[in-house]
This record gives sequence, C-alpha cells and structure tokens, in this order.
Amino acid sequence: MALLVHLKTVRDLRGKGDRIAKVTFRGLSFYTRVLENCEDEARFDEMFRWPIASRVDENEILELQVFNYSKIFTNRVIGTFRMVLQKVAEEGQLEVTDTLIDDNNTAIRTSVTVDIKYTTMDGTVGVWSDGEFLDVPGDPEGTFQFETDSLLSGHSHGSGSGVSPGRSIHGIPTFRKAGKGVFSAMKLHKTKSSRDDHKKDEPATLDMEDLDRKALRLGGFGGLDPDCISLASVTAVTTNVSNKRSKPDIKMEPSSGRHVDYQISITVVEARQLVGLNMDPVVCVEIGEDKKYTSMKESTNCPYYNEYFVFDFHVPPDVMFDKILKLSVIHSKNLLRSGTLVGTFKLDVGTVYSQPEHQFYHKWAMLSDPDDITAGCKGYIKCDIAVVGKGDNIKTPHKANETDEDDIEGNLLLPEGVPLERQWARFYVKIYRAEGLPKMNTSIMANVKKAFIGENRDLVDPYVQVVFAGQRGKTSVQKSSYEPIWNEQVVFTEMFPPLCKRIKVQIRDSDKVNDVAIGTHFIDLRKIANDGDKGFLPTMGPAWVNMYGSTRHYTLIDEHQDLNEGLGEGVSFRARLLISVAVEILDTTSTEIVSSTEVQVEPVSNISESATGKIEEFFLFGSFLEATMIDRKIGDKPISFEVTIGNYGNQIDGVSKPTAAKKKKKKEGGGGGESDEEESELIQQNSSEDEADDDGDLVSVSSTPPMKPVITDRNYFHLPYFEKKPCIYIKSWWQDQRRRLYNSNIMDKIADKMEEGLNDVQEVIKTEKAYPERRLRGVLEELSTGCNRFVTLANKDQNQAGRTKLDKERLKSCMREMESMGQQAKLIRSQVKRNTVRDKLKMVQNFLHRLRFLADEPQHSIPDVFVWMMSNNKRIAYARIPSKDILYSIVDEETGRDCGKVKAVFLRLPGKKGFGPAGWTVQAKMEIYLWLGLNKQRKDFLSGLPNGFEENKAPRTSPCLQSVPPVSLVYNMKQVFQLRAHMYQARSLFAADSSGLSDPFARVFFSTHSQVTEVLSETLCPTWDQLLVFEDVELFGEAGELRDDPPIIVVEVYDQDTVGKAEFIGRTFAKPITKMCDEHYGPPRFPPQLEYYQIYRGNSTAGDLLAAFELLQIGQGGRAELPPIDGPTDSERGPILPVPMGIRPILSRYRIEVLFWGLRDLKRVNLALVDRPRVDIECAGRGVQSALIQNYKKNPNFSTLVKWFEVDLPENELLHPPLNVRVVDCRAFGRYTLVGSHAVTSLRRFIYSPPDKTHNNWTSAARLMNGYMVLTNGGSQSRPCSPYSRTPPRTLSRPAGDVTVNMDADPSVRKMDTVVKLDTTSDAVVKVDVNEEKEEKKKKKKKKKKGEVEEDDETDESMLDWWSKYFASIETLMEILRAQEAALAEAEEREDQEIAAEGADIKPDDLPVKGSKGKEKSRDKSRNKEKKKSHHAGEETEKHSSKPKVDELLVYNKELEAEYDNFEDWLHTFNLYRGKAGDDDEAALDDDRIVGRFKGSMCMYKLPLSEEITREVGFDPNMGMFQSIPHNDPINVLVRVFVVRATDLHPADVNGKADPYVVIKLGKSELKDKENYISKQLNPVFGKAFDMEATFPMESMLTVSVYDWDLVGTDDLIGETKIDLENRFYSKHRATCGIANSYSVHGYNVWRDPMKPSQILAKLCKEGKLDGPHYGPGGRVKVANRVFMGATEIEDENGLKKQTDEHLALTVLKHWEEIPRVGCKLIPEHVETRPLLNPDHPGIEQGRIEMWVDMFPMDMPAPGPAIDISPRKPKNFELRVIIWNTDDVVLEDDAFMTGEKMSDIYVRGWLKGQQEDKQDTDVHYHSLTGEGNFNWRFVYPFDYLMAEEKIVISKKESMFSWDETEYKIPARLTLQVWDADHFSADDFLGAIELDLNRFPRGAKTAKQCSINMVQNQAELPCISIFKQKRVKGWWPFVARDENDEMELTGKVEAELHLMSAEEAEKSPVGLGRNEPDPLEKPNRPNTSLSWMLNPVRVVCILVWRQYKLHCALLLGAVLGLLFLGLLFFSLPSALSYKIFNVAG
Repeated sequence: MALLVHLKTVRDLRGKGDRIAKVTFRGLSFYTRVLENCEDEARFDEMFRWPIASRVDENEILELQVFNYSKIFTNRVIGTFRMVLQKVAEEGQLEVTDTLIDDNNTAIRTSVTVDIKYTTMDGTVGVWSDGEFLDVPGDPEGTFQFETDSLLSGHSHGSGSGVSPGRSIHGIPTFRKAGKGVFSAMKLHKTKSSRDDHKKDEPATLDMEDLDRKALRLGGFGGLDPDCISLASVTAVTTNVSNKRSKPDIKMEPSSGRHVDYQISITVVEARQLVGLNMDPVVCVEIGEDKKYTSMKESTNCPYYNEYFVFDFHVPPDVMFDKILKLSVIHSKNLLRSGTLVGTFKLDVGTVYSQPEHQFYHKWAMLSDPDDITAGCKGYIKCDIAVVGKGDNIKTPHKANETDEDDIEGNLLLPEGVPLERQWARFYVKIYRAEGLPKMNTSIMANVKKAFIGENRDLVDPYVQVVFAGQRGKTSVQKSSYEPIWNEQVVFTEMFPPLCKRIKVQIRDSDKVNDVAIGTHFIDLRKIANDGDKGFLPTMGPAWVNMYGSTRHYTLIDEHQDLNEGLGEGVSFRARLLISVAVEILDTTSTEIVSSTEVQVEPVSNISESATGKIEEFFLFGSFLEATMIDRKIGDKPISFEVTIGNYGNQIDGVSKPTAAKKKKKKEGGGGGESDEEESELIQQNSSEDEADDDGDLVSVSSTPPMKPVITDRNYFHLPYFEKKPCIYIKSWWQDQRRRLYNSNIMDKIADKMEEGLNDVQEVIKTEKAYPERRLRGVLEELSTGCNRFVTLANKDQNQAGRTKLDKERLKSCMREMESMGQQAKLIRSQVKRNTVRDKLKMVQNFLHRLRFLADEPQHSIPDVFVWMMSNNKRIAYARIPSKDILYSIVDEETGRDCGKVKAVFLRLPGKKGFGPAGWTVQAKMEIYLWLGLNKQRKDFLSGLPNGFEENKAPRTSPCLQSVPPVSLVYNMKQVFQLRAHMYQARSLFAADSSGLSDPFARVFFSTHSQVTEVLSETLCPTWDQLLVFEDVELFGEAGELRDDPPIIVVEVYDQDTVGKAEFIGRTFAKPITKMCDEHYGPPRFPPQLEYYQIYRGNSTAGDLLAAFELLQIGQGGRAELPPIDGPTDSERGPILPVPMGIRPILSRYRIEVLFWGLRDLKRVNLALVDRPRVDIECAGRGVQSALIQNYKKNPNFSTLVKWFEVDLPENELLHPPLNVRVVDCRAFGRYTLVGSHAVTSLRRFIYSPPDKTHNNWTSAARLMNGYMVLTNGGSQSRPCSPYSRTPPRTLSRPAGDVTVNMDADPSVRKMDTVVKLDTTSDAVVKVDVNEEKEEKKKKKKKKKKGEVEEDDETDESMLDWWSKYFASIETLMEILRAQEAALAEAEEREDQEIAAEGADIKPDDLPVKGSKGKEKSRDKSRNKEKKKSHHAGEETEKHSSKPKVDELLVYNKELEAEYDNFEDWLHTFNLYRGKAGDDDEAALDDDRIVGRFKGSMCMYKLPLSEEITREVGFDPNMGMFQSIPHNDPINVLVRVFVVRATDLHPADVNGKADPYVVIKLGKSELKDKENYISKQLNPVFGKAFDMEATFPMESMLTVSVYDWDLVGTDDLIGETKIDLENRFYSKHRATCGIANSYSVHGYNVWRDPMKPSQILAKLCKEGKLDGPHYGPGGRVKVANRVFMGATEIEDENGLKKQTDEHLALTVLKHWEEIPRVGCKLIPEHVETRPLLNPDHPGIEQGRIEMWVDMFPMDMPAPGPAIDISPRKPKNFELRVIIWNTDDVVLEDDAFMTGEKMSDIYVRGWLKGQQEDKQDTDVHYHSLTGEGNFNWRFVYPFDYLMAEEKIVISKKESMFSWDETEYKIPARLTLQVWDADHFSADDFLGAIELDLNRFPRGAKTAKQCSINMVQNQAELPCISIFKQKRVKGWWPFVARDENDEMELTGKVEAELHLMSAEEAEKSPVGLGRNEPDPLEKPNRPNTSLSWMLNPVRVVCILVWRQYKLHCALLLGAVLGLLFLGLLFFSLPSALSYKIFNVAG
C-alpha cells in the first residue's frame, strides 16, 4: 500500500524569488528541489511516495507548505494547504487545485495544483493506470454492506455501495462521457465494503430468522456490529440501495398558512405588591388587537379577581404564535379617564403553546413599567394561561381546594430555563441595504414621465419595518430604488431574555393609498443565541437574508399577497436584505440611560462590501430526465421549464434594472471585481456581451426548449423527452458562505440517517418483530460516530472571509452540542435493553429534534432554487429546492443530499391554490438532476448522472477555452423492461362518496406509462387481487445502475363517480425490485413479498396499499425468458390477471364468530326513518348476516345473538384484510338502503387466545395501581397499573401459600403488606394489615408548635357530609399528582446523573440506587417542599392527618370510559359512518358522519379448535365463545345523575360570564333545571341529583348539557357530554353503582346500593361460576382459592355493635381483580370529570363537568333516596375588630404655627370584597409621637364556606344587573392607617392585610412588633381566627417607599373576635363606642383636639408645649414693662399730689 503525491504547480506567487515546498503525511516530510528566480508560477512537477502499512483513514490530513527559500535566513512561509483525505481513501485518486492560506488562516491568491493517488494491496480502493480508472473487480466472496436505512423513506437493502438514496453523494473527479466507474458513497460512519457482483446479490428484505446468520457473515467483513443491522419493515417503500437517486417527498401539501381554530383562556386570579398607595386597580388582558378588562377593586394594592377570559381565533399557526399577550394593571380606570398604567407583562402566544400541556397554571407574572425601565418590579399578577388548538387536551389541576401559593419568586410566569431576574436590554436591528427588489408599480406612468422629462425611475419606494414584542419600527423610505441603501438601525428596549421568540423584518413599498409588503423574514431569537453556560447573546450578521413570496410579476391585486407577508411557502425570490442584530444588556442604575421603551431609529455607518464574504462565481446545472404526470387542465400548449436562483435565470419578471445613472456609476466604481447581482442579471436567453464571462463566453441557459405534451391517460400528459434530455445552466455571483451550508448539511445528513433508523425501530416494534433494541443500538452507534465526524470536519477552516460573530459562536456551540450528543448516544446505547426500548426511543427522538434545530442555519447565503413549469409564457406550477440540498463539496458529508443526484420532484400550484384538493393533484412529476457549486469546481458537475449519455453542446461561433456545459444529453444506452405491479388490496381508504364508502380504483404510473386496476364499488377496503403488466418500458442509462436504482412508481387511488371526473383519494410511492436478464428469478429476492405502503392525501394519511412491484429486464430472447404469468383464473372477472401464487399470502382457515347485540341512534336515510335494519358482516369475500330487526323503534336489539362464518385468511396477522360492517334498511318491495358502514381495520384484538393453565391471574403488587392511587387516610388504596405502590412488594413463601387480607373494623390505614404469586391449585390468603394510628397521633403531637392550640383529633361525625368526603378525596388526588411529578422529576434527575457520571467516569453503581426506598424519599421530599410552599404553616401542615376518619371516594380527572377502556370488556361499539369524509380545512368532522352505532363483538380463531373449551361445564354451543353474557331483552332502569360542579365554562354573555344551568336528556325525557340557574358564574357548583326512568336499549344515551340562561332570546348551549349507559350497565366492571370504600349503615357515608356487599359478592360468584363465598370464623372469607380477612362488627346509629359479614364481602369486592379467571377491577365510589364539547367549536373543550351516574334495575329492590350533595350553605359569622391603640405611626403634617411634625391619625378597616362596607375610627388629632388611642370597634358580618376557606358575597354587579352575582373571595381583613386632612385628600400612611385563615400571631408589646411579621410571614407561626376565635396583639402597618422597598409606617394594637351569627345575636355589641357593650373612652392627651372646634385652646396648648421658657420670660418682661408704664403714668400725678398736698 502506498500514497503518492504529485505536486505539479504553484501559481499566482507574488514577487520574484527562490521557492521550495514541503509535503507532510503521518509526520514524515519530503522537500522539493529549490526553484530559483521564480516569478508568478513555480512548476515543481515532483512525485513523493509514502509506503504505508495501514489503510489511510478518511480523517487523516495531508499538509503542503510553500516557502520563499533563503540560504542565510530561515525560509519564510508563503502559504499552507491542508486536505482531509476522505475522498482519496474512498476513490484512490484526486486532482485538486485550491488556494493556500496564510498564518492568519486567511485565503490568499496563490493556488496549488496537486495530484494524489492511493493504492491498496487488494485493489479495493482503486488502481491508477494510464490516467484512467479501471472497473472494480468483482468480489468473489459476495460480501455486501448492509446499511441501516429506513425502508419507509423510499429504499430497502440490497447490494451496491451501501448508500441510501437521497443520502449519498457522487464524486468522481474525472468526467467520462460513458462507461462504468466507482462512485463514492456517503460515509458518515461506515467501513466501506467492496462493490458487489450483481449475480451474488442479497435479498432486498430480510427475514427475521436469517438475522443472526447474516450478522455473523457481515461481522466478518468490515467488523459490522449486528446491532447496526436494519430489519426490513412491512410498511416500507422498498428500494435498492444506490447513490444516484434521492428519495421523493411523500407529503405534497404545504402545511403552513392554513387557518386553524385556537382558544386562549386566561384566568386572572389576583395581584399582589402593586406599587402605589391606595390604588383602584383594573387588569387589562390584551391579545393582538383584542382587549378585555377585569372589574375594578377599590383601595387595595393586592386585589383578588378570579375572573376568567376566553379569546377565540381562527388564524394560521404562525400568526397565532406571533401574537403578543399583554397583561397590564391600570390604576383608577373609568368611563371618563383611561387611568394610569402601573405595569405590564408581555409574552407571545407561542411561548405558552410550547409549555408542557400548552399552559401556565397559577403562575405570577412580574410587572414592569415600559415608560421607566429603571423602576424595577411594579407588582405581580397571578394567572392561568392556556392555549388550546383543535384536538389539544389540557389537563388542569383540580380547582376545588386551591391553596394560595405565597412563594411568588418560586412560581414566576416564565418558561423553564429563563432566569428569575430578567434585565432590560437593547435590541439593535441594523438595516444596511437591499438588492433585487421587484417592480411594485405599473410602468405606464413611468413611461409617460420618461417620454416627457426623460426621467427613468425605479418602480418601487421601499422601506423596512421591524416588529418585535408588539412594537414596530420603520426605516426611512428610499424613493425609486431597486437597490436601496438605508444604513439605519431600529432599537427596541425589552426585557432579556425576551418572552417573544421572533423578530419580523419586512420590506414594504410605500404607497399613497396603502403600503404593501414586498417580502418578510422572521428571525428566530432561539437560533441566533444560546442560553447555556458558554452561550452567547443574540447576534446575527451582517448577513444577507433572502426573502421569498409571490411571483415577481406586478399586478394591482396580487392573489398571493399572503406569501409576501410571510404566510405559507414563498414561490419566488423577492429580494435580499443585508441586516445585523445585536443585543446589549442595560445597566439600569446608570444615570445616562434613556428610561423609555419607545422604538428609536438611528443612522449607522456603512459597512464594507467584503464584510459579508468574498463574492464568488457559482455554477448551477440541471438536467430534466423525465417530465410526466402533467395535469391535463393546463392545456396542450407547448410546455417549458425554467430554473432560477435569486433573479438569475428569471426571464419573465426577474429583471429590475437599476436606472442608467446608477449603473454607470457602478461600472466606474465597482469594475469587474464586485459583480453585483443586478448587473449580472440574465436579461434574455440570447443576450450577448453582458453575460460573457471572463474566462470563456459562457451564456446561461435557464429554461428548456418548449415542447408539446403527449397524452399519458385521461388525467395526465407527459413530455416526449425519450433519449434526448434537455439541460439548463446558470452562472450567478454570491458571497461565498458555503461553510454555513456545509455544516448544516453534515447535521442534516446525520439527522436523516437517524430519522430513518428510528422509523425502522418503530416499524419493528409496531410489527412485533424481534430485536428492536438491536436496531436502536445501531442508530445510536451511527449518531455518536456522526457527531464525532462533525466535530472533525467543522473544525477545519474557521477563518473564512465574512465570518460573523454568530458564525463563530454557532460553530462553537454546535460542536459542543454534537460532542455531548455523541457521548450521550454512546451511554444510552449501552442502556438499551429489550424492556427499555420505548423509553430510550423517546429520548433519541429528542436528539433528532435537537439536531434539526441545530441544522437550521439562521444566516442565509445562496437563495433557493425554483423550478417553474411555463405554458403560454405563464407560470403554472413550481417546486422549491433549498440551495444547500444541491450544493457540492469535495467532502462527501458536506455535499447537499440531492447534489448530483436524480430526484423525483412534484410540482405544485403556488400559494392558496395549493391548499385542499388542488394541492393534492400532482401538477407535474419531474425526474431532475441538479448540481450547484463554485464555477471553478465545475468539472465534476455531470458525474452523478446515470451513465450512457453523450453531450450535445450548443453550437458556438467563437473558439471556447473552457468546456461548455451541454444543452442536452443524448442517451445511447437504452434498456427495455417489463414492470409487474401486483396490486393486492388497500385498507382504511378515505370515504369519498356520500354513502360513506368509495368506489376505489388504483392508477399506477411508471415512467411515461400508466395503467388502472378495476373499480370495486362501495368499499373502503378493496381487494383488487390484480396484476398489472407494463410491457416494453424503455429506460435510459446503464443496465447495472438501473438495476440498483430504478425510477419510482407512483400509485394514485381514485374514487370512481358515475357523473364527472374520478375523485382523488390518495397517493403513495414505491420502488420495484429489479431483475436483470442475466439473473435467476428465485429466492431470496424473488418473487417479491407484498408490503404495505402508506397512502397520503395532502399531508394526512388516507389508508394503506398492500402490493408488490417487480421490474424485469427483457433481454435478447424477448419476453419468452421472463417468468411465466398465469392466465385469468376467474372467468367472471374477464381478462383480469390475478396476483400469482408465490406472491399472494399463504392462507389458513379461520372461523369468525359475531355477536349481534343491537343498533343504536340510527339517523334517517333520505329523510325516511330506519325501520327494519340488518347488519351484514363481510371479510375476505365471505360473510354473515344478522337477524332482521322487525321494528327498530320498539326494540333495536337483535333476536339471534351469535352467528359465525368461516373464511380463508393469511397466516401473517399483519396481512389480515379488514372486516366490514354494513347496516342496511330493508324497505318494501325488496329494496335495500345502505344506512352506514364501519371497517374494522385490525382483527388482532378479536383473536381468541385460550386461557393459559399455568397462568394464575394473581396480580402482583406492581400491577395493583392504575391511574390513581388513593391514599386512604394517609395510606394507600390499590388501583390496577399505577406507577407507584406505596410499599415495596415482598415475596413470602408459606407452605400452604396462604396470603391474608386483614381489614380492621376501624381501618385507619390500609397498605398492601404482602403479595405472593401462587399456583391456582393452592388456597391463598391476602393480608392487608397495618395499624399506625397511634404512631400517627404521637408524631402529630410532637410536631405541634409552641403556642398553638391542640386541636381535638376526633372529627364530629354530625359535622361531616358528602362534601367533606369530596374535599378530602381531592386533597388526596392532589397529593398523588404531586407524588407523580416528584417521581418523574427524580427519574429525569437520575438520567442526568447517569449521563453526568459517564462524563466524569463514575461507575453507575456508585450512584444512589433507584428503588422503592429512593422513590419514597423523593416523594416525601417533594411533599415537604409542597407543604413548605403553601400557606399551611403550623398545625395546618397537619391538616391531612387531623382528619383521620373521613372516608373518601375516588375523583377521576377524566371520563370513566378513558379509565376503563370505554367499557368494551365484552360489548364493543362500532360507529357507523355515512357521508363524505371531511378534510382538515373543511368543517366536516368524522363526528358529523356518524349515523348510528352497531353494538356487538367478534371472536376469531383458527380451525380446528381444541375440544377442551367445548367440553367445559355449561358450554352453550349456540353462544360459541360468547358464554355467560346477559340476555339483551329490554330492561327498565332507574338512572340517577349527580352533577357536582362545572369548571372553566366558556363565557356565553357579553360581560365575559355565563348564567349556567343543567339539562339532562335521556331518550325522549328531558329535565331542565332552568329556574336554578347560577348567575354570572364560570365555575358553578350545582350539587344536584336527577332521577329518570329509562328502558334499555331504546333509551341508553345520556346527554348532560350546560346551557346559559338568557333573559331575552333562546338560551345558548355552552357544552355537552354524552354517556353510553348501556355499555356501563352491562360491563363486568359493574359501573351501575360505585362500591364505597367502607360499609356504613348511617351517616354521611351510608351504603348507597340497594344490594349489600355480601349480596353483590354472592351474585358475582354465581355469575363467574366460582366456589364461594364461604364465611369462616375469625373474620375470614374464602372465594375460589383466595382467603380474605377483615372486620366483622358494625356500629348502628345508636352506637351498638353488631356482627356482620359486610366488611368481609367488601374487602373481597375491593380486591376482585385478584380473583383468578373472572377477576376485574370493580368501579369504586367516584366522581368523574368530563369535558364539555360544543358542535360549533369541534375539538375544543368548553369547560368540564364533575358528575357521576348510578343505575338501578327496576326489577330489583328500590334504592333509598338520593344522597344530598346540594352545595354547602355558607355559615354566617360576625367578626368584631377592636382597634385599641396605634404607635410609631409616621408623622405626615407640620403644625402650621410651630412647624412641628404631627399626624391626625385614624384607622380604616374592611373585609376583602366588601370595600363599600369599610369602617373608620374617630380621629386622634395632633399625635406628636405617632401614638393614637381609639378604643373603637368595627363589626363585620360575613358568610363563610369552611371547606373552601372563602367568603361568599352576593351583590349586583351594576345598577343594570338583573340579579345578584355570587363571589367567593379569600377571607382577608385589611386595616389601614390614615392621616386626616381638612382641605385636601387624606394621606394614606400604611396598611396590613391579614388572611384570617393563616396570619402571624400579634406581638405582645409594641416594641416586639416589627416589619418582619410581614416580610417573613411564611417562617413565623401562623394562627387561624376560625380556630382561635379571639386574638389580641400588635401588628405592623407597612407601605412602600420611593425605592419600592417595604417600610414600617406604624403599629396597631387590635383585638379580633370571631363569633357565629347565633352567638353574635345573643351578645350584641355596638359600632365604635356605642351601646350595647360600649367601650370606654380613650384616655387621649390634651393636645388631641380638633382646632376647628376649640382653636384658642389648641393654640395655647401647642404654644405652651414648645415655648414654656420663652413664655415665662415674655410674661415677666410684659409685667415689668406694665409696671414701668404704670409707674411713668402715675408718677407725675403722685408727685404733684405730694407737692401740693404738703401745704394742705
């Protein structure tokens, strides 16, 4: 073995100098000689040889370096060339010319030409001889490569190079005109095996028995693991493995763009922590343009609404999911003012729909202010949001006992993976420029302007509109430009990560009347970002995005305008736009930040031309090998095909030339280097110099010459190409971004391979073949190898020009993802076992979704290719081919899946024309070959074509340097074949006639030939049994290739109509097995086997076809050499050939017994009632008729129950034909009318299997639970088949094998303790005993927290009612659901642990063992978590265990039928259909086609039957296998319907509510409960029982409807549910009356059934022919061979104990499924939840109803009165709140004279929901310390429901309301502290809201009272006023400051006293301080006076307090002055008196 490298030349070197080259392989380097004084070319022409000992691996690299040689200094590297040797390893020779890269990994101009050869010793790779390839020698061993390809996808296994069609890539480097050659195979992961000699071929399908033998053979060659072996599937399109053809796409119709029904339901529960003081909030719910508002709640920032809104839409999915759902809180909104916005929350509908169950349930939406992004959180809204599409089922958790989730942070409304703290971010969408815009105006005005002014204008005025998160931004309008340049950015401010997935970028044309979209592109943010640890923010570009839409031809009204809006698949290239996206996270604390979220548009700088990559010249070549199935509606004008890529090749409407001025400028500036797209547009096919190329004048030819079509048959034409195949070729110029497409291609191919493998695995599981696990292991093996290969290849050239940040980041994240996926695949592979296949399959399907997601490249490069069929110069039909699929690369994996391959392409009508029936008909079927690559790689472009052609080149006048592509290919090799189509039968076809049947025939197309089968009338399951022979089919090409790769066969099934054209039913594809004339016709390949082919109608399936196809070559000897065909055997059928014996299935004799029970609900036929119906059963041409029903009205049951017929059926069960049930009405004069029909497609469920004597039917503990497990008083009650069993099963061995079931009289806890498998011969005792009550109590007491009142454990029996039982059961149900969630979470965690452990090399053994203990722990943990989360702190945590005595029933959150298999344990219901089947887009549903029901059953078995069965005692031969079934005589029954409640009803009134009432219909009787309608409720509690008498079978369908009461007009139906009572009544599950959990003779749990447990047990034993029951001493009972134990005493009403066997009998009934042979689960006492449906909204739930039905035969003892389930009446309470004092209240006012801080305090209080009943204390004026004294009493009477913990308020919604509406609101007391102002509004200071069920205990003193009591409420011990009755203490008042932080604003000392209404009446009190029982006046300080009443005193007091000293000094000074004044005043007179009086 040796590798030879021939280094030829190095060109385009710079400068002049000495050159030397170095070539390195496997570390060994060779140097060339030094070439001196080289200029731009160095001709080395040297050969290097590496002798090698091991094969060259396809991942090995050859490195070549070219240096500038220097004698003195070190040599300087000019450039390097590295090459992966995959191609060489496969083919042995490759000549490459490629550019070198420099040290920075950037491509330089210098290029190298090198020739590489590789020879192996055995010559399997290739031998180089005289410059040509030789043929590969035949392999004497006949080894072959057996690929793991799916047969479903269009090919099977055979010889060849081991490659799947559509997955393999051609790749011969040298081009040959004709002759054989080795073609490369796609090699994602396989060792290549040598090509087979055709004679030594292997079968195309593989029998299971051969598997291991083959595995051994294969294992010897190439080390193939048997796990990789694919198993042939039954529903397969078998095709030989080859590499020349791609598989066709089966689904024809575009799925997007079709309108669908959606319903969005939103419940706004409440809001909390709204920012603002004393608000009146309203919540606005907005979806798109629709808005709805809640009611307004006054004076609260935590309003409770519980309002339900429903929005209905009929739009395409893309439009629906892009709609923005916005929740806003508005303050003080009313009719006159719009209110102020508090905050909003936005997300798109798609985010909700992608959630599990399509919903968010009880989540908190965080509000933010869009006008101020620095403000932080504005509050929370608690809501439920659900999006329901047609057919979606939403599982809503039970609504009855919702606990308030206080953990807001842990339940935020965010999808998983989104961080709780979202930040604000700026999204920059930069719009640079656009190219290739189409005309958007008529050219009339433009031509006029041009004529007059000489002005030439472009006919489009574009601008770009960007829409994101409900906001839109626009760029400026560029007037008259086909190549507008904007250089602008649109900036959005939005939370990050955003909850809106897509940015919509749309180019629009500005118009005076209305703007029109030119093209739309959606940017998916998930694809341009990565949220992982090593992720990156959204980034994109600068990159070109291509826009597609309607055809470019301008019309005033564009019928395909929707396509330009982004709806549906674009049918033409519209434009491309250069954009980039960037995201910047904002620092909201920064001061410079703009706080508004308004959209801004700013200019940006231009970017260089090279930023998006180097422009390269691309070459697209196509050859049309066949054009058939052309729809004849087109007319017989000549037809041509046009291929376009971008605007290149578009001859009709592609050219929008820029104006002359622009063009000139471009030519001067741009030169030839940047050949712009528009400049190089193709104008006309024969245009001259513009298209001349630099290197040779190659003119593009983009369309085939027109050709007149030829008639194929009555529906289709074909074009007579014969041996001359027209070709097209187009040159185009694009940025070279192939790397993006290459990476996508590698991932796509891995995904394709994987999808096929998974289809195989599913097929193997479905057909129950052996070893599905092997196939799955093979798939995982391939996946991990493929992932590793991706990492190797993608790592190669990371430094291409024009690489964007996204390219680099995406590559890194893709490599990380692929690497981890590869490792996980390896790990899972080792875990795949027989029993884990299904689980692992789901995981692997997740890998597939991930791969497909990764492969979708968000940055476009080359636009897609469109193939248009043209007739009369009009575009008729098109096909769109992604350019990446046909892109060429030297490396196989990178090449597109269809590059250089012949692909069958089906053309379809554009836009909406392609929807519905028009979209199903094929417009044309093309066999087309396409190749796209760089022009310089063009030499390979013909190598994938079928060999045997000569090129026909266009005549050229000028000498041509380069090889010109051919304009047509002429095939000189022609093979003649005979095709045999063995059309055996079809099943489950689409009903195309109004009778509900079809008259089907099949039309088979092959090449240009077509034939039809005969028409079989009135059947959906035709057995044609017909051989169609196509004589002299000419196929062009080499014989060997045609053998490996024959063209596909198309089979279309039609319904023959007597008038008009046959109607299309569906289509399927097949590949024939080919036999060449030199091959032997015999096993293992021939004769071919019949296989099932899926028939498609549009995108939906329309049945299966069972057929086989073989293509036989006609050699020189003519047809005589072909295998003989037997002539027609059936003379009646004329010249129709039957399917030959070797192909038709082997038959056996079967007997089919049919049980005819009756017919129900037959509708009229042709307006006449059905009177005398009969049922005809037919299977494989044989059948039986039922007895005639003489009078359908009187008795619709059959008189003869069982009939049988014998029939020959295939041995293989999968090939069994369907069984047809038809009902005909026998009319007068021997006329028969078809009423309806039903096809039983699979008889497998009716095959009789004799009872296994060794099997004992003893169910083990693992099977004891089904659906739910009811925790009875903390223990568990068994149900069959649930994932959990509380206790691990322990197997005991006892000598007698006795297993005891021990039931105590007072069953506190029941646990399955032991379960033992026994022989049926032994007696067994089942023991169920655990006594844990005492322990429970002990534990409970320990858990009680300090300061809590010890509650009485004993529940008062008289207090309990049915609702106690109901609520206890719901609590249990919730607990179970939580446990299930926890277990699922644990299982997922375990998976992750294992994968992580694998990564870290930990042995799985070291991990915690997964077992029942682990589960137990995790369940406990999860339950604890849940309890921590909920408000139930303190003794509430013990709520469940504090009610140990409440008996429970079972609440099913689905219909009973879903749980018990529709009660079809022995009586089956078959819907009868009539009428044409509806398609998705039509309203007609299958339900509308149902015209009645046939009740009966079948039993099928092979003959002869063993005699053991018939010899059994009491065997009735007339009843056959249907022994011991009841008789079907009419029976009178009392039906008792209990309707508990309805939830989530669809609103029926304008106000968004409904006034529901119940209507019950049974037969002709109807009960309306109209007078008891419930006003304005969407969750009404009915609590009603209805009794009706009915006669089965005439009245057996019960309809329970909920109507909406209307004052005016008719009442509207909200929804209804239908229950088939007959099946329930006769079911062995005993659905007549549910069996209670325990037996009581009095009280709330009284036994409802008129038959006691012991009577029921005796009856069951008698019917089942069982021995027993035998009651023994010591509480034992024996039934069959089981012994049960239990209590034997019962208490009567007086408390006296009596002996009874009822408990024992009940124990047996509860374990009835464990009884051998006849055991089945008996229905327990229950409530079922049924969906309500409305015919006007098919498939969408309109709400749910909880109910149950009891039935009692009238010939039995009458049952007692119905139990009372009327809704509990709320209890009247009175809450007395005494406000004693306040302290530390913030001081709000300033004293007007002194400026001193003070407050005029008063306290306000109300109960939530009763704001109008708010009460205020008097005012404590002038509090200077924040202290207030009140001694004031508030009194609040209210009605309260204890069970639901809600206050019930009845009030009129408005003055116009007709009646009162009932509201249920949580019991919450709100206390607020206010500052009274006289002239302005009072100031709100603070508030506290106390939930009366759980609020923190008040502090003993004001000092101990702190804000922690509010902030850490969950951690503090809580009390309930309903338990404590009286509480006194201090509580804090809080409010939010400017920074939105909670602050303490005061403290209040209050006393709460709760009394029942009766107690309150006995001891009345007055409000405030009034009589009776007045409170004493508070001792307030003197300062607390109102200055208005006593202003002087107030002023005096205030002044004295502040200025005591000043006042004293002032007083002294005044007195002194007064003294001096008086002194001076009186001194003169005193002096004068003294003077003058001396004398006197």
